[in-house]
Amino acid sequence: MNPLSRLVLCLLLWPFAVMADDESPAAQLIARGAYLAKAADCAGCHTAPSNGAPYAGGLEMTSPFGTIVSSNITPDRESGIGAYSYDDFAKALREGVGRDGKGLYPAMPYPAFVKIRDDDMRALYAYMMHGVPPVKHRPPETKVPFPFNQRWALRIWRAVFAPKKLFESNASRDASWNRGAYLVQSLGHCGSCHTPRGIGYQERGYDESSKEFLSGGVNDDWFAPNLRGDPGSGLGRIAQDDIAAFLKTGHGAGMVAYGSMVETIEDSTQYLSDDDLRAIAIYLKTLPASGAADGVFDPSLAQPGRLKTHAPDVAPEHGAAVYAGFCAQCHRSDGKGMPNAFPVLAGNPSVISEDTTSLIRLVVEGGNSPATIHGPERQSMPSFAGRLTDAQIAQVLTYVRASWCNDARPVTTNDVASFRANIHK
Repeated sequence: MNPLSRLVLCLLLWPFAVMADDESPAAQLIARGAYLAKAADCAGCHTAPSNGAPYAGGLEMTSPFGTIVSSNITPDRESGIGAYSYDDFAKALREGVGRDGKGLYPAMPYPAFVKIRDDDMRALYAYMMHGVPPVKHRPPETKVPFPFNQRWALRIWRAVFAPKKLFESNASRDASWNRGAYLVQSLGHCGSCHTPRGIGYQERGYDESSKEFLSGGVNDDWFAPNLRGDPGSGLGRIAQDDIAAFLKTGHGAGMVAYGSMVETIEDSTQYLSDDDLRAIAIYLKTLPASGAADGVFDPSLAQPGRLKTHAPDVAPEHGAAVYAGFCAQCHRSDGKGMPNAFPVLAGNPSVISEDTTSLIRLVVEGGNSPATIHGPERQSMPSFAGRLTDAQIAQVLTYVRASWCNDARPVTTNDVASFRANIHK
């Protein structure tokens, strides 16, 4: 081989040689990007179900505009983002504008990703371009009805609603608080699910300056719970260590993850360092209560045989027989559940939440707990759609929400029937 050919070969192989050295700056940057991609749960949205190739897109996401299909973000130059420069990549994540100038729907959480710091953005880019295998795959195009298919209108949406600034540390807070705030507000994009949306589908707050930030929101027929300091459905009674454990294993303070949070824990938060999980918990525990209408957990209601509800004309004991026959085996007659298996119902924030969407869905569809590296074995809850009537589901949920010191509004038969009609089950 002549010297010129040898030089060309060395230049071609150099990037791979650098990547192979785990101690090289390039390899460390890629490894850091891989961690950040886990924190941002990029694969969670950009991987199709049923063994889809990681990051190759194809996941269908329900939104008020219609069904949005996630794109291929592997470094394939034709069907993915292989032709993206760093500036193209950063613009897509921060501004919601693709390399072709096409606007991205806010199902892509660029209102949160705009806060990602430059060094983290460069690490993410390095990982996506050099740590992810290219996959040639073109997911189906997103097709939504008029007028939402007019993507030019997204320029107006971004101008009116989308934040514009990177994350700014709070000098009055310590490093752990600021780290937690950064992870929650940017990479973790927690507000995308846990913050209620306004008339323009914008989040009603993007940081702790808004009392509605992380106060709970409905997404894809799940209610993402209140993460603020409310003592009923919020985190007011949940210890910092229990929040960190919940994010790592899906279990904490008798609570068990359900719905879309199961996948978030499995794909993302279980891989975060203990320091980062602790920082997130520290930050969340500083958010004051939202003060919204809510159920309560009141130990003074623990008198034998006493059942209380916000609607005295509703008799929660009508659901007692349903509970005894279908629920008590796992959740126990005292509502205390089984540690590391089935959640407590007594005082569980999700049980006494004002919004009952998730409760109804869990009884109708069933569900399962997360399967994580450090947590207990996955457990499942069966569907009761074919075993209980709408009235029985309403009765048992009303019983649960008014027993064991719980005091939350009743669930009506119409609540259940409307929900089941909405999801066609």
